[in-house]
Amino acid sequence: MRVIAGDLKGRRISAVEGVNTRPTTDKIKESMFNIMGQFFAGGRVLDLFAGSGNLGIEALSRGMDYAVFIDVDLSAIKIINENISNLKLQDKTEVYRNDAFKALKVLAKKGLKFDMIFLDPPYGKFDITELLDKIVKSNLLNEDGLIICEYDAKMKTRYDKSTFKLIRCEVYSTIEILILRKEVGM
Repeated sequence: MRVIAGDLKGRRISAVEGVNTRPTTDKIKESMFNIMGQFFAGGRVLDLFAGSGNLGIEALSRGMDYAVFIDVDLSAIKIINENISNLKLQDKTEVYRNDAFKALKVLAKKGLKFDMIFLDPPYGKFDITELLDKIVKSNLLNEDGLIICEYDAKMKTRYDKSTFKLIRCEVYSTIEILILRKEVGM
């Protein structure tokens, strides 16, 4: 894997070995970021189910100010920390080993809010709708903030249309990408 654009363009990112983590391919990542906008003018990003940290690192390279990476798998946490160190991003990042729902609760307790949240859970193991509801109830997303979901295209995902505006939904073979924007005043 590599960083596709921005300050870190072309730099390599190590992946987690084994079958427990499935990295977002460069093709899907590039398409995802093209939809959201090539570059960003600051803000905070949450990479939930971070794996290698691929998505959060790409967002930092493209102009986000700060990233929080969360994964429950110890080997993923080690790779994220290695990638952050190799790319010299330590002052722009926090990394936590935790269950996704527990992590969302802790982040809300800390009063943290994000401009962009990546949800890329293991396929078939998490309900995206439940995660979206928890994020809304925890008030973790800033107004006009984006949530980018990657999941098995066979799963049916719902979202609150009074809270989110659909930016785009794309299917790539067996993968579906859903990009939502939090409506102002919600």
